[in-house]
Amino acid sequence: MRSSLSFSLVLYFIVTSLQCFHLSFSIAYEIPSTKTEAGILADTPKASEQSVLQKHVAFFDRNHDGIIYPKETFEGFRALGFGIMLSTVAANFINAGLSQATRPGKSPSPLFPIEVQNIKLGKHGSDTGAYDTEGRFVDSKFEEIFTKHAKKNPNSMTFDELMEMIKSNRVPKDYKGWLASYVEWKILHVLAKDKNGLLTKESIRGVFDGSLFFQKEKEGKKID
Repeated sequence: MRSSLSFSLVLYFIVTSLQCFHLSFSIAYEIPSTKTEAGILADTPKASEQSVLQKHVAFFDRNHDGIIYPKETFEGFRALGFGIMLSTVAANFINAGLSQATRPGKSPSPLFPIEVQNIKLGKHGSDTGAYDTEGRFVDSKFEEIFTKHAKKNPNSMTFDELMEMIKSNRVPKDYKGWLASYVEWKILHVLAKDKNGLLTKESIRGVFDGSLFFQKEKEGKKID
């Protein structure tokens, strides 16, 4: 498990660093999260003003200043229970890959800051479409994950069902997007699966709005 997860993380962050572009989706909705602003997301002072995609990454903005430096990315992964090596890899590749994409018109910075307000510019292809180009949550696309692919239980997915979903979302010749989607969902499965190996709708929603990260930090589960 440890070696498989390590390999997956390295692949994912390499891929993330190679791709930062938009995909267009037609229907955008406001946040339908089951979490309230008085709950887990209250840890982020400006949560009510953020798009869902911004909330997704806000966990790594450890000092809540709107900018994520490699040190904060490292701290975020450590808070989720990942080891020093994997957290270091994550910090290097995520910030190196997304920094310039989220800072349009600015000169490259050797500090590799990520601007949370522009995180929508770092979307990769071949995904579920649950974020639109503005980083808003697309409820119909989120529900499609389960109506189309959750065959055994309408509110949870097995690993095989996740793999089926990933294949169905592939954009032709978008090889980087294919790999990124595969590895991120595999990591999510390791991070959030229940005792029966299932990934529930609530857990997946919690990833999209970032609340699952705060929950896992509070649980203090070590997964490296």
